[in-house]
Amino acid sequence: MTTEFAGLIRAIQRERRRRRAVILSHYYQRPEVQDIADCLGDSLELARWAAGTDADVIVFCGVHFMAESAAILSPDKIVLLPEITAGCPMADMVTAEALRAKKAELPGYEVVAYVNTSAEVKAEADICCTSANVIKVIQSLPPEKPILFVPDANLARYAARKTGREIVPWPGYCSVHDQLRAQDIIRAKAAHPGAAVLVHPECREEVIEIADEVASTSGMLRYAANSDRREFIIGTEEGLLYRLRQECPGKEFHLASPHLVCDSMKLTTLEKVLRALETLEPRVTVAPDVRRRALQALERMLNLT
Repeated sequence: MTTEFAGLIRAIQRERRRRRAVILSHYYQRPEVQDIADCLGDSLELARWAAGTDADVIVFCGVHFMAESAAILSPDKIVLLPEITAGCPMADMVTAEALRAKKAELPGYEVVAYVNTSAEVKAEADICCTSANVIKVIQSLPPEKPILFVPDANLARYAARKTGREIVPWPGYCSVHDQLRAQDIIRAKAAHPGAAVLVHPECREEVIEIADEVASTSGMLRYAANSDRREFIIGTEEGLLYRLRQECPGKEFHLASPHLVCDSMKLTTLEKVLRALETLEPRVTVAPDVRRRALQALERMLNLT
């Protein structure tokens, strides 16, 4: 792979130095994009990195809400999203206007916004969360307060079961994780009877109930690295398998379903990363008033972890 992309990688490294840029990549990106990243991680890790970098330019290899979060946390930086159309269908399932209407129906509820939301939605929330810290976030809220959780209903139900809290879920879902069914896991276990099953908390309850471990992408990496098991069935987007195989040589990983592919995450290519560095476009910005209110929700989350 390195040989195939050698020329592009050299050009990216040159432009990265010239622009004083850092490249952030989610685990669901293409393997060659993961390989050039200064920081590779899940949403929580990337948010922390964006908040702390002293670079002039952040190139975010992910989807739009992630680049927006970087722009919220680092307003003095230039934030680039190499493919501006890379969005998140789940994030599009809730709007600020719809959330304001729901808040009017449910006065007194604490609003928890998954990071998979727009800046405008975060600005309407009391606190944000990721799949890695959702339990900690929910447990940090006043116990007498009911919770409205947007937009992932599967993650909301998972958090409610783990914490015993009253949580009203928004009717949203991840188009990748929600399609995984218990029957897919049963078939995978039949094919690989010795394998441990690791699934994402955005999955349906029927899938979570028969998994050996429920974890964020980073949590799956840690589990696989520390486990004595040698074989794993992975219930998340297929991009994570590349990193699992890199970090856990000698262990076997099988995708729970061949359909676990996020098309939006695959839109970013090395050519687009290079073009973004050369032109400093496309840029992602957030309006000052929206940024101020969304920052409060993000910082409240980051201060817990």
